[in-house]
Amino acid sequence: MPGWIFLLAFALVFYGNGAAFVESLVNYPSWRLIGANEFTAYHRFIGPRVIAFLVAPAALGTVFTVLLLKFRPAPVPLWAVWVAVLLQAVVWVSTATIQVPIQIALSTDGFSAPLLDRLIETNWWLRRVPYAACAMIFLWMAARVMGRPGQAT
Repeated sequence: MPGWIFLLAFALVFYGNGAAFVESLVNYPSWRLIGANEFTAYHRFIGPRVIAFLVAPAALGTVFTVLLLKFRPAPVPLWAVWVAVLLQAVVWVSTATIQVPIQIALSTDGFSAPLLDRLIETNWWLRRVPYAACAMIFLWMAARVMGRPGQAT
């Protein structure tokens, strides 16, 4: 069972990173190209889809990461799982306290260049950087689980 929990956490963390980077580097910058009259409708349209295809899988990845605290493959040190959990906690706390309020304001009040700039900046430093670091920890853990190249497992 620890192997499956690790595999699911690994897959969801990498999926979440990929989806989040597309959101950050493709979607957010394009918001400046949407007309003010269309922005609110667009934002309300895309919001539930982002929750379904980015937030929900990322949240599930966090659940499986937390499960690794109790059920982890033997080669994975406990400290590495704690680092992954803490990095994901930074992402979720930032999301709840900074980015969600910005998203609510954008959905309610319409486009705001200063709010979008704050969203992009805080999203990068408080979500993309820690989540990418988490993915790198998972890659390191996966290498430990798989053993050295050429070595029988």
